[in-house]
Amino acid sequence: MLVAMTAMLVSVAEFSNILSVLAVLMCFCAMFLLIMRNMTVFWLHGEELMFGGNAVHPVQQRIPQMKMMKVHIPFTFKLHETSNSSYSDLRCTISSQVPYTLQAFWGVSIRELHHFLWKAWSSFQTAVKDDSLLRGHYQHCGLTLHETSHTEKTIQMFMPEGKLDLGTPPRHCYPLVIFLIRDTPENSTLHPDETVALVNVVHIRDNVCTLPTNILAQYLKQANGQLSSLKQLYLATGNALSYQDDACSDDASQRAVVLDNGGGMITGQEQLCVVCQYYPLSRALLPCRHTCICASCFGKLETCPMCRSPIKSYFCVRNEDYLADCASGPEKTGASPKRQAFSQWIQNSITEFLGLH
Repeated sequence: MLVAMTAMLVSVAEFSNILSVLAVLMCFCAMFLLIMRNMTVFWLHGEELMFGGNAVHPVQQRIPQMKMMKVHIPFTFKLHETSNSSYSDLRCTISSQVPYTLQAFWGVSIRELHHFLWKAWSSFQTAVKDDSLLRGHYQHCGLTLHETSHTEKTIQMFMPEGKLDLGTPPRHCYPLVIFLIRDTPENSTLHPDETVALVNVVHIRDNVCTLPTNILAQYLKQANGQLSSLKQLYLATGNALSYQDDACSDDASQRAVVLDNGGGMITGQEQLCVVCQYYPLSRALLPCRHTCICASCFGKLETCPMCRSPIKSYFCVRNEDYLADCASGPEKTGASPKRQAFSQWIQNSITEFLGLH
């Protein structure tokens, strides 16, 4: 009897040790689950999702890419950089790869100009043929030229006698508007995306508005009626890209237009990303229009590295073939598909167990 009781007490003592170990393990598991419920970080689709407290922290949405199309523009228009530009002496450089008509108008109604720009291409053709372009909506008719294709040519413009009435700021008239309109033979058919006109709005310094003489706006008209407002891109070096190289456009359909003068997409002379200084810059950020980062660094940024403004969208200004070198696929990581699938299953199981869906 005594031996039996001794054996039972030994068994109870051993069992109590097991119970103690189980109690410790249960406490550890409970603490682990408590920590996991209050702060869990997962890597899903290349992004960190953080859950804390009683709410799920909002995850920043992916920055959308603007749709892009490539447009060939046969015209170039540049103002001469001179402080002497005035109403009596304005010099510009023009080149064209197609025959065209140049028409300049002084004191053009802002409202009527924009109303006319949205008309169909056939309206442009008819107005040029009938010599009725913006008739009744300008104060003085300027230079008119009919040219064939040519390289850069300097043109000097003079305003006819008479003073312009542009109104008090904000003015109701543009000082100078210059149309470069493509000449097309009758019954000819153009591709809908062909550029048919380039409209240049020029500000000229005067006593009321003392801003330097410059191009206020440039509008690209296509044969399908599409109207785009051309904008400059700003490279990391601080040099602005004009439309003669490449540019983006803001239009009603919110598309980005990469303009081309025959040289293809911009390479930025292979300028490097300002962040990694390794890959070439390839993305233009919007709305600031800084072209300063590569695709690899883009996913790590929320603001522009140049001006710190939030990145709302972007578009590519060159090919991004180098992405294959920085991609972290199975070949780079050495992880087999089975291992990746098992890791994903573990992650999904933990997420479902913790109720974090």
